[in-house]
Amino acid sequence: MSEKAAAETTVDNVTPQPASTQIGGAPEKLPWGWERFKRHVIGIFVAPEGWYYNDNGEHVYGRLPRPPLQNPIKVAMMLTPMDWLTYMVALWAWTMDGYDFHSGSLSVSRLAVYYGESRDTISEAITLTLLFRTVGAAVFGIAGDLYGRKYPMIINLIIIAVLQIGTAYAQTWHQFLAIRALFGIGMGGIWGLSASMALESMPAEARGLFSGVLQQGYALGYLLAAVFNLTVVPNSKHSWKALFFIGAGLTGGVAIIRCFFPESKLYLESKKARAGAPKVTLGKKVSAFSKEGWTMLKQYWRRAIYASIMMTLFNFSSHGSQDMYPTYMQQGKGFTDKQASKATIIAKVGCVVGGLVCGWLSQAFGRRATIIVVSLIGACFIPMWVLPSDWGTLTAGAFLLQFCVQGAWGVVPIHLSELSPPQFRATFPGITYQIGNMISSPAAQILSTTAEARQVFYKGKFRPDYARSQWGMMSAIFLMLAFWLAIGHEELGSRFELVARAGHKAYEENSVEDEEKGSIEKEKSSIEKEEISEKK
Repeated sequence: MSEKAAAETTVDNVTPQPASTQIGGAPEKLPWGWERFKRHVIGIFVAPEGWYYNDNGEHVYGRLPRPPLQNPIKVAMMLTPMDWLTYMVALWAWTMDGYDFHSGSLSVSRLAVYYGESRDTISEAITLTLLFRTVGAAVFGIAGDLYGRKYPMIINLIIIAVLQIGTAYAQTWHQFLAIRALFGIGMGGIWGLSASMALESMPAEARGLFSGVLQQGYALGYLLAAVFNLTVVPNSKHSWKALFFIGAGLTGGVAIIRCFFPESKLYLESKKARAGAPKVTLGKKVSAFSKEGWTMLKQYWRRAIYASIMMTLFNFSSHGSQDMYPTYMQQGKGFTDKQASKATIIAKVGCVVGGLVCGWLSQAFGRRATIIVVSLIGACFIPMWVLPSDWGTLTAGAFLLQFCVQGAWGVVPIHLSELSPPQFRATFPGITYQIGNMISSPAAQILSTTAEARQVFYKGKFRPDYARSQWGMMSAIFLMLAFWLAIGHEELGSRFELVARAGHKAYEENSVEDEEKGSIEKEKSSIEKEEISEKK
């Protein structure tokens, strides 16, 4: 059988099943000590043993599958045309999320002039947007697991497009803040919906590579915004508002495209399997979803805390190295807006390349090993990122550092999806991701406040010391991220897509109720017949 045919059979011919009974048992844990520590460390770099979902959707214990590294072109050929279409829409949805967010960070200096506020005050909008993203992740994640990926994503994108226009028309600073807070709710839902929609329908062998590409939609969004900020904004009568007008149009366009193709294969297969079954009321479905949610929290609460802390560190790494970077290049290093934008674009190319390469490598070398190694390498590039004075060396340092930052990030979509309770593969990743965003939301403000408070004489004038602030934050984050991933675990290759989404039990309970009702009616009918015959 060809690789492509094998890949198609793994998804197309399998109907998602309810969470299975655990098969087999894990060996007794070793007591705390050297042997346990050694086994855990070896498991980072050599395929470890653990619980995972196998090709039959069964929760089993054993050595996790870790296939050899494959040619990325062959991996890409595993996807069907519909897989590609679904994936590209998910990628562009996440790209627009990145574009919309970074439109604000690229406009900090212009917004400060427009609203007559300090750059430190303007950075509050970034913090506020990040704080409210958790709400959006919960709302749209639950909707995605209950009603499918299609319509929640369309509604989410439309809300973002409308709020983009609202941002441009905000007359006062407080209006701008309020709209950006609502904007955070809209933005919070996109990542969970995009990751689940993109990865659950494709062959498991392709998920590492395409996880890396998917996450770089955020960097692509930054690239788009930086290009428009460099070329359109200086020549537009709308100034910074032009970025938001463009964003509204592009985001609305993605929503329209999503309208024209169906739900994921898994959703349709699940719906087909229920054909002919009695309809389930919304109340029953929500009730079943809630019950499964409480059960999930009781079982996975430790993992939820671990994933939230992991995503806090990841979000600190991206926001700490990216949100204030244009301001750092302009105010801290004395370069022009045009030079800062060019440096940003080159750094974002490093993001895209790093995410693609590291996501691909993680499929063979492991999720944790890839993240740990690339984080430690990234820490070594920090001096090149902040110490030089000339534009070329600083920009090269930014490229290399962002290769590592987003190289580690490229593994996140699939690593978090594999760690998630499979019934909640839109809700759990989205919420833990955005909890991390919420906790890390002050990153830009911390950098701005500490840098503005510590002035250094550079290129003929006193300037905010962004270099030292960024050096301190990123050194700590890289090291903590490597440590946190080292103490965790992974489920590389887990077939989470073969487990039915939360709320599926409502259909089973409904069938049981109908059977019981039918048997009661039959029994009642037979009694009535007996009574009639007795009367005769």
